[in-house]
Amino acid sequence: MLAMIFWGNEKLSDSEEVGMSKQTTIEFATAMENPSVPGVLDISPEEFKQKKDKVIAIDVRRHDEWIGELGHIAGCRLITLDVLNEGMDEFPKDATIVFICRSGGRSARASAIAQARGFKSVYNLKGGMMLWNELKYEVTTEEE
Repeated sequence: MLAMIFWGNEKLSDSEEVGMSKQTTIEFATAMENPSVPGVLDISPEEFKQKKDKVIAIDVRRHDEWIGELGHIAGCRLITLDVLNEGMDEFPKDATIVFICRSGGRSARASAIAQARGFKSVYNLKGGMMLWNELKYEVTTEEE
């Protein structure tokens, strides 16, 4: 199965390699235990907004959600939750990754999946795109 994933302005297949120019480990002062998924840390949208260019941000929603009403955060990678295992292979295990979804549930599960695969610096965006939009932070609905 060929997963369609997006990185910046490029549409890639899972067989293409993505160059990693992001710093590896980034700390988040707002990190708090997720109330629903043990071991997963939530971070605030405010702090993520400040550090988003230093991390790998992965949106795990469906493509129609990504370009839909809530939009997505420019520069985020789209790897749907159903193909996350295949899509994670190209990332270094020590990279800092922030997962995003509509409200924080799917991205918390994605964070747990990444941790189980050996990724150490993994976070969930608290409140997802719903809170991001509520805070009136910039989004796009354009294909990147």
